[in-house]
Amino acid sequence: MPKDVILCVDDEVMILDSLKRQLRKCFKDTYIYEVAESGEEALELLEELTEEGYEIPMIVSDQIMPGMSGDQLLGEVHKRYQI
Repeated sequence: MPKDVILCVDDEVMILDSLKRQLRKCFKDTYIYEVAESGEEALELLEELTEEGYEIPMIVSDQIMPGMSGDQLLGEVHKRYQI
């Protein structure tokens, strides 16, 4: 059974790297940490992960991003995955 995945979404790579380091400090190897640089990329990644049987208990998202905002992303996640 695969580990659960925490998905981090931000348009700034430095923020994503820092966030992954902090999550690993807190949770060690309990989770797999995936990143996306846009809301659209996050939705594609979520689709792939769920098709492969991964659970995604947490999404950490920037709110202000070009294209799809964090609010729009989370709204779309709720609509698609009914969570």
